[in-house]
Amino acid sequence: MSGPLRVLVVDDQALIRAGFSMILDSEPDIDVVGQASNGAEAIGLVRELGPDVVIMDVRMPVMDGIAATAEICSRSEAPWVLMLTTFDADDYVYDALKAGASGFLLKDTRPDDLAAAVRIVAAGEAVLAPSVTRRLVDEVGRTTVKTRELPGVADLTERESEVLVSLARGLSNAEMAEALFVSEATVKTHISHILTKLELRDRVQAVVAAYESGLVT
Repeated sequence: MSGPLRVLVVDDQALIRAGFSMILDSEPDIDVVGQASNGAEAIGLVRELGPDVVIMDVRMPVMDGIAATAEICSRSEAPWVLMLTTFDADDYVYDALKAGASGFLLKDTRPDDLAAAVRIVAAGEAVLAPSVTRRLVDEVGRTTVKTRELPGVADLTERESEVLVSLARGLSNAEMAEALFVSEATVKTHISHILTKLELRDRVQAVVAAYESGLVT
């Protein structure tokens, strides 16, 4: 990707929008191209400005962040969406990620971590606050029953299937590498192949899809 990352900041509180924008604009490789106060405004600005990453609040008037994220991510060439909230709640996490978000951080995240998260999701990776990851897996595993077929599963190799199951159970790349006696680079390659074969955007979608398809129970 050439040039600075183009970011849209969406939050119903002007002070928070200004704070996030100031933090991100101070980074040489990030450019905040716009701000929106609700999900409906965000959808319009995504069309108009074409950002690479959207920083999206969850709870807003007119249209909340989850509904806006679902609309934005349903379009071709959609930007990556990074959710931010003050509410460390399971239902927000699962709904946001199911809507297509690639990350979920709490608003008390440190400035350096916020900028790093923008870079990570822009590179096609997923970001979850440590306090969120395990609970997401627990929540999905406890409440989800098989709801859809997962195309491409038959094309996975035995090792790729092992990696997908490990991924769905919340293991990090390092933990998977140790368990499977391979390098972290090899794990990343397997994950890349999994996403391509299953036509998924990132590892968070892979976790959700694995449970919804019944591959992992």
